[in-house]
Amino acid sequence: MSLYIFFLLVLFILAISDLTVGVANDAVNFLNSAIGSKVASRRIIMLVASIGIMVGALFANGMMEVARKGLFHPQYFLFTEIIIVFLAVMFTDVLLLDFFNTFGLPTSTTVSLVFGLLGAAIGMAFIKVGNDVVILVDGVQKVAQIGDFINSSKALAIISSILLSVVLSFIFGVFVQWISRLIFTFNIERTIKYYGSVWGGVAISAITYFILIKGVKDASFMTPEIYAQIKEHTLMILFLSFIFWTIILQGMNWIFKSNPLKIVVLAGTFALAMAFAGNDLVNFVGVPMAGLESFKIYMANGQTDLFMEGLLGDIHTPSYYLIGAGVIMLFVLWFSKKAKTVIETSLSLSRQDEGEERFGSSAFSRVLVRKVVNTGTFFSQVIPAPVIQKISKRFDKTGLDERTKKDPNPPMFDVVRASVNMMVASILIAVGTSYKLPLSTTYVTFMVAMSTSLVDGAWGRDSAVYRITGVFTVIGGWFITGLAAFSVAFFLALFMGWAQVFGVVAILAFAILAFYRTHIVHKKREGNIQAKTEEFDDTPTVVSMFETNNKGITKTLTAVSNIFDETVKGLIKENRKDLKKQVQNSVELEQKLSNKKSKIHQTINSLPPDSVEASHYYVLTLDYLKELAHCINFLAEPVFNHVDNNHKPILPTQSVELKQIADEFAGFTKLMIAALDSNNEAKLAEINAEQVRIIGLIREARKNLIKSIKKNDVGTKNSMLLLNVLSEARNLAIYSVNLMKIQNDFTNVVKGY
Repeated sequence: MSLYIFFLLVLFILAISDLTVGVANDAVNFLNSAIGSKVASRRIIMLVASIGIMVGALFANGMMEVARKGLFHPQYFLFTEIIIVFLAVMFTDVLLLDFFNTFGLPTSTTVSLVFGLLGAAIGMAFIKVGNDVVILVDGVQKVAQIGDFINSSKALAIISSILLSVVLSFIFGVFVQWISRLIFTFNIERTIKYYGSVWGGVAISAITYFILIKGVKDASFMTPEIYAQIKEHTLMILFLSFIFWTIILQGMNWIFKSNPLKIVVLAGTFALAMAFAGNDLVNFVGVPMAGLESFKIYMANGQTDLFMEGLLGDIHTPSYYLIGAGVIMLFVLWFSKKAKTVIETSLSLSRQDEGEERFGSSAFSRVLVRKVVNTGTFFSQVIPAPVIQKISKRFDKTGLDERTKKDPNPPMFDVVRASVNMMVASILIAVGTSYKLPLSTTYVTFMVAMSTSLVDGAWGRDSAVYRITGVFTVIGGWFITGLAAFSVAFFLALFMGWAQVFGVVAILAFAILAFYRTHIVHKKREGNIQAKTEEFDDTPTVVSMFETNNKGITKTLTAVSNIFDETVKGLIKENRKDLKKQVQNSVELEQKLSNKKSKIHQTINSLPPDSVEASHYYVLTLDYLKELAHCINFLAEPVFNHVDNNHKPILPTQSVELKQIADEFAGFTKLMIAALDSNNEAKLAEINAEQVRIIGLIREARKNLIKSIKKNDVGTKNSMLLLNVLSEARNLAIYSVNLMKIQNDFTNVVKGY
């Protein structure tokens, strides 16, 4: 018995871990629209979502049927077998969701659980079929086959409905957003006064229906009779709700000057958070609770290893378990850094403005954009010009662009799109729930957000290929979720079914190690992103821009000097590991400066009109910094390749020459850094003299190399490498001095502000 108590303890530890990783992934569903449109401060948005989670946890009353009997037949599994199935599912769910969270990719907790249950049940079925187990099917004894253990019709219904929801979410999102933008345009300050309350009444009515159908369908007060009455009188409920909310919103607009659509977004945030806690909560605790019920049945029958027919009945989860789970959810919601990463992925793909893109382009996205552009050209020739002009006027973003320029930190999209996101997602999920279709909340909300951003022109010619690549990366991750969950759970069930307690302990140790590793990876990724933003933040004034730029020059020169010095040492010692690290450092430096340069447009736009001269020097300094990063990368990478390919080492005399050049360049760098803040002509003359001296050393080293080549003392690989290193070292010295001259002129310009 103590063995199975240990298994139960592991199940509940995994349940807590699953809550942690699950909330981190699903928080994007109900926070994305409110945070992206900035309808309120982040604290207010989080409070609204927190209230929704706790209300949902209090209303929740039931256990996910899929966890007990939806995808497999528990009456054919013994307790000792079904507890292994549940352990395999929970290990799979935790590991898989944590992996997706680490890389900021939103996925479905429902899909992970469903396919995990399917894989684990089939894995255990393989063991049973291999042992020629006899089971009772429809009152007749027969030798078990794989298909006898699986509820295949239910599995196919779940899979097909989830896939269908992805397509329908995108189509409905496009349609509703197009209509709403025709009504409101991007000049919402004017149109909100006329249509805001009516549109808000429609949206909140949809959200209210969503709350009744999805949010509280399993609440203790929601009897089958009440639920049937709600479904029967749906149109009346929607009509009365529309009248009520339209009057309320209009009154609040007259009295408090409140924006009706902001209230819609906050109401939607509350509703989705409540539904998440009230229903999706069982994704995380359903399996452990099913394990607990199995253990109770096992104990009630005198610890006899019997078939789990008891799981076929109705079982309710005690409220204190759900409230405890709700508290854990709140803690994760407020403090999880991985939740913020997942939210940023969704927001970056749907934001209205252009700039640095998180994803690159792909051949598929490029072909798709070309096809769409060609199709648009065709329709522009078929549709009458007056119609096109009239529609284009409704989608004119001139006013939006002007408002964005004035706001140093504008929202990623407006409240019209945010309200449509909430309304369409609520309607689709509510309708799906009313027809007992197990939709994925993540898939629906994500696809709606992508469709509305497409209609709003967020995927313009300069960003479409990157956004499409990002969307298909996320969608591809969804398919991987299902396949990975099935495969991992299948093999874990086989392994733990064979190894028993030793298998559980081994997988538990692996899970702890995996958690630690993903934590380190996520911390490193976030550190890199933070370094990019901290070092090169957009600055609203010329002086602050100059100061930030000065710090950036200091860091870049220091980094270049360190990489140069360590690369030379690595070449001399043939230290492959250290050289690989220097190549990585040079690539990261180049990427940081590329990110900085990609923000030039935003930075210059944020400066006052009289900053043209300062902006000119700012652009020039960035050009030279980028050239320095190119040079050090072109220097470090060939050196690493030389050592990595096990080519002959350089000669001792060449080692001495390179070490001297690296040391002199390090002193040269310190001189430039010391001169950055002084704006002293004498310092600039000293820097020029030092540059001439270093270039002289490089020239002598090159001459010595040529002599060695003529004497056949060095081979082709050696000579090619040294010529490259000396050439890039010379470029570093030249670009560094040019940078200092530009920065000197920049300093004189800034003194005028």
